[in-house]
Amino acid sequence: MPRPVIITCAVTGGADTVGKHPAIPVTPQQIADASIAAGKAGAAVAHIHVRDPATGKAARELALYREVVDRIRDSGSDIIINLTTGEGGMLFLDGTPAELPQAALKSLMAPEARVAHIEALRPEICSLDLGSLNFAEHLFINTRRDIGIIAQGIARAGTIPELEVFDTGHLRLALAMQERGEIFTPAIFQIVLGVPWGAPASTEAMLMMRNMLPPGAIWAAFGIGLAEFPMLAQAVLLGGHVRVGLEDNFYLEKGVFAPDNAALVTKAVQIIKQLGEDVATPAQARAILGLQGAPLSRVREAETAAA
Repeated sequence: MPRPVIITCAVTGGADTVGKHPAIPVTPQQIADASIAAGKAGAAVAHIHVRDPATGKAARELALYREVVDRIRDSGSDIIINLTTGEGGMLFLDGTPAELPQAALKSLMAPEARVAHIEALRPEICSLDLGSLNFAEHLFINTRRDIGIIAQGIARAGTIPELEVFDTGHLRLALAMQERGEIFTPAIFQIVLGVPWGAPASTEAMLMMRNMLPPGAIWAAFGIGLAEFPMLAQAVLLGGHVRVGLEDNFYLEKGVFAPDNAALVTKAVQIIKQLGEDVATPAQARAILGLQGAPLSRVREAETAAA
């Protein structure tokens, strides 16, 4: 029987990509509209960052997240909302070593602030980054302590964590924290490939990380840039779920800009079906991910652990 494959669409991201592609959503309305359109094209999940409407830069304000979430919910779309907690973890080393404290104060946030919008808005899913790494020319900082604090906030919200692992060490930490009850289950493992300087976008890397997962784990994987669709096909063949979107890749094929997020989802749908599998509806995705009826029990579990 064909397997229902969940497509997540990461519609905008937080990188400095406005101006590099004409369809990057910036305003809350644009981000919500892109999420809704992705859902109509076949995505079951929309992964959402917000941006400053005036500058297009990454933003963190609760009001922006709230407007995006309200617009999606009020539209009647049943797409699953997945909010990021990654903003506030990047250390931009643009100055001299003597200027490092000032740079850190400008770019880093306390873990409690990084999860505040999750506790306020209670999305069904949110991302949880499981480690630090050299991220292109900068540093992505996620200490074990901070990960634990964010995980506690996610649990209080009754939200399922999507565990973003950029390398094997991140996956080892995720498994250890789960085993010790520091990250509540169910959870989704999201294998991120091709980000400089994490695990490469290769079959070998994906297979190795998939094989590190416990039996029955729910997982997905994606590649960055031109690796997006090859890694999508590989994830389907290895039994995982997939992600596309303008956060990760601008192109439908080499040299051809995707007109929008929905076009990337449409191509993902075609590949999944050509490989003999089905595309999961939001209802099927909720059943696969254990979203139905689970949030309150996770809130109570977190409250018991905190007490």
